[in-house]
Amino acid sequence: MTTVAFFNNKGGVGKTSLVYHLAWMYADLGVSVIAADLDPQANLTSMFLDEWEAEDLWSPHAPRETIHGALMPLLEGTGDISTPETIVPRPALCLVPGDLSLSAAEDEFSAQWPRSGDGDVRAFRVISALGRILQQAREEAEAEFVLVDVGPNLGAINRAALIAADFVVVPLAPDLFSLQGLRNLGPALANWRHGWQQRLAQAGQTDGLSSLELPSGHMKPIGYVVQQHAMRLDRPVKAYARWMDAIPNEYRTAVLQKSGDRSRRVTDDKHCLGLLKNYRSLMPYAQDARKPMFSLRAADGAVGGHVNAVRDCYDDYRDLACTIADRVGVRCPQLD
Repeated sequence: MTTVAFFNNKGGVGKTSLVYHLAWMYADLGVSVIAADLDPQANLTSMFLDEWEAEDLWSPHAPRETIHGALMPLLEGTGDISTPETIVPRPALCLVPGDLSLSAAEDEFSAQWPRSGDGDVRAFRVISALGRILQQAREEAEAEFVLVDVGPNLGAINRAALIAADFVVVPLAPDLFSLQGLRNLGPALANWRHGWQQRLAQAGQTDGLSSLELPSGHMKPIGYVVQQHAMRLDRPVKAYARWMDAIPNEYRTAVLQKSGDRSRRVTDDKHCLGLLKNYRSLMPYAQDARKPMFSLRAADGAVGGHVNAVRDCYDDYRDLACTIADRVGVRCPQLD
């Protein structure tokens, strides 16, 4: 299983929309994919479902068929994780639905982290639970690729979610807040990775964990995606260019923890996976149609100038999907 988490300490950079559109694109390219909503805000799930479907999914009557529902036996102490329910929006694409109730598990994930360092078996079960749920979902769906959406914070749930990831992609916007997010994110990833590797070594010496399939927790950063890079009228040109030019050096020093290179620009930085234009005018049509922006048709309202925008959007996401797939070793059959 190849798992990629999309993560930035800064919200509002289009992370959820990025995961949503890439999931649809990979399905188009012949890759069986799971989109996992591990953000307690559950915005990714809201993009896939209409209001009535969401109301049924988040019924107050337990158990819910969501990521939180799969965790409940473990959190309540009645058993281990249960097999997650998935939603299939189209062939080759499965959604592990999110749940606002997941936020209630923050304290439990936080409390079990130090206990796992002491070799506590239940602590390992809790900390590895999200990764094991994704593994079960992948086996059930026979999927090759898992895309994970997480919240914009450095909390315990995100730590457990990132431990489940082989790779990490960082969505960015060209502004001061995204750069500050990089400065926070880089050390956090390094600390989480180091802490989990220590715990894996401890697990190998702990009775009762030999049968537990623990995630590797590599969380290898493979690059960043700059979104909404079209010029904004309310942003001075010099300030915009300043933040764009600062991204490669900040990513290199904060996330990769290597020496800086201020001469590098986004357009020639090997760590830049893609530059996505602002397709904001297409989003209302996509939300109404419950489909990605690049799949809009005339019947959905994509007429006139929107036709070219849809075509450009498809090309942008296809190129980005291929770049990410190449970085993580996933083959796209439709491109063979």
